[in-house]
Amino acid sequence: MANLQGAIDSLHQQLSARNAGLNQESRTLTAVLDGMAEGIWVTDAEGTVVRHNDALRGMLQTTGDIIGQRPLALLRNDGLNEAVIRACREGASTRLELTLEGLFPRMLAIRVTPLGKDLPGSAAVFHDVTELRHLEKVRKDFVANVSHELRTPITAIRGYAETLQGGALQDATIAPKMVDIIHRQSERLSELVEDLLELSRLESREVKLKVTDVPLAVAASRASEVVRHKAQGKKITVELNIPPGLVGRGDERGLEQVLLNLLDNAVKYTPEGGRVVVTGALEEARCVVHVRDTGVGIEPRHLARIFERFYRVDKGRSRDMGGTGLGLSIVKHLMSAMGGEVRVESQPNEGSTFTIFLPAAVPSASVAG
Repeated sequence: MANLQGAIDSLHQQLSARNAGLNQESRTLTAVLDGMAEGIWVTDAEGTVVRHNDALRGMLQTTGDIIGQRPLALLRNDGLNEAVIRACREGASTRLELTLEGLFPRMLAIRVTPLGKDLPGSAAVFHDVTELRHLEKVRKDFVANVSHELRTPITAIRGYAETLQGGALQDATIAPKMVDIIHRQSERLSELVEDLLELSRLESREVKLKVTDVPLAVAASRASEVVRHKAQGKKITVELNIPPGLVGRGDERGLEQVLLNLLDNAVKYTPEGGRVVVTGALEEARCVVHVRDTGVGIEPRHLARIFERFYRVDKGRSRDMGGTGLGLSIVKHLMSAMGGEVRVESQPNEGSTFTIFLPAAVPSASVAG
């Protein structure tokens, strides 16, 4: 009896140790699965979910039970259901993508495989590729937009050059006009390339901004000098009303470029005889500069997208006026890089007001308001 009792105690200890090991292994596996960014489920041989990790619940945007459910009940997708059935019955692996509709639509890339090693059932790994697909769309749209923008000046340059080669070069009346058009289109092409390079550097954070104290009245004055000739040609009055003591923290060159882009747009879209007014003040420890015009204005439906690359309110009019469609996007990126922001208010036929906000260098009551 003593020997039997000893054998039973030894067996009990072995079973306890084995159970403890299995329990630790199960806890480790659960921790690993729940720590994964990918969603995972495991089904039995009939395709019913018997296990899943935490990430899957977030991907499926559900608060109900997942275990005990069939794929078709969790996701109304015949392709996924058929993939699980093939994995369970035929041992076939499948890759597929599906879109989850709802308040926040998501795109999921899913790989369904049999468990293997003579284990019945299947496993599915879910990858959230929503952001990836969005970036792919942005890239494709960007390439398409760049191609379209480049095609217009290139076609004009080629067309007029071929006309000149065909004999128009000898025409003293037509030839100078064609050469002038070629020159203007080449300048437009150069501006587009420069804007693309600038935007690329800003988005990749390759531009190293030198943040210093910048007198905004001086920056606005320098920017206005660049557009003054164009404004005078349209009899547009450009008024600068920025207090001399209003000093912001930013990159001097970057701020001048921001103000130049805003002033250039204001003059470009303001009819002959209009006004562009630049005002500045100190508000809540921030420098605020408004660029107001009496131009054609912008419909409310366009305001949310006005700072997107190549977005144009009136595509035909913008190209006729020589815009690259990148100026406001560059403004947004520059202001963000300097710790500021830009906003717009506008109504059709009532003009537009672009406002930039920048950290103030030294708050002073003398420039407030």
